[in-house]
Amino acid sequence: MQPQVEVQPGEAPPLAEVVRDAVRERRTTIAGVLDRLELASGPLAQAAELLVGTLRRGNKVLLAGNGGSAAEAQHFAAELVGRFRRDRSPYAAIALTTDTSILTAVSNDYGYEHVFARQVFAWGQQDDLLVAFSTSGESENLVRAAVAARQRRMKVVAVTGERGGRLGRLADVAVRIPCDDTPTAQEIHMMATHILCGITERELSCEDDAS
Repeated sequence: MQPQVEVQPGEAPPLAEVVRDAVRERRTTIAGVLDRLELASGPLAQAAELLVGTLRRGNKVLLAGNGGSAAEAQHFAAELVGRFRRDRSPYAAIALTTDTSILTAVSNDYGYEHVFARQVFAWGQQDDLLVAFSTSGESENLVRAAVAARQRRMKVVAVTGERGGRLGRLADVAVRIPCDDTPTAQEIHMMATHILCGITERELSCEDDAS
């Protein structure tokens, strides 16, 4: 048992206590969001079907987001091209957030709102899949990327916060995390990524084993 530390009036609590309180708060918050997501898991299942179907046909997945969501897009691509839990063939996935020359050239010449759409026009083909991460669902560059994907006759999955925004309305499937707090939504986005990667590996690795 940890010894109790007395805090004098006016003093800040020890950092260890602050950390324990923060962990308890995160546990409670995340558990509540996951309970609500479990009750509304249909869109996540539909996203899994689109992802598996896209890769099974030999098409590719394009991923995009801004800030923390850019990191999540890259995380998703890394799990698909590398591996999640199983050694298996790599899956065709490209994060549109990684080439600094393209990002800066397009932003400089056309404006940052075009930074993903132009890449979708460059690489997207019919029956490919765009996965766009945005907690607000209102990022202009992702909305334009979704419109570009539609023009390319691609499918679109939006992974958003509770409201979904314009991006959610443009998507074939909108995975709305039932939470209006951005950091919490981003944490659940990572869980959703892992769920989708696990399902994809299970489905496609079984087919590889069978062949």
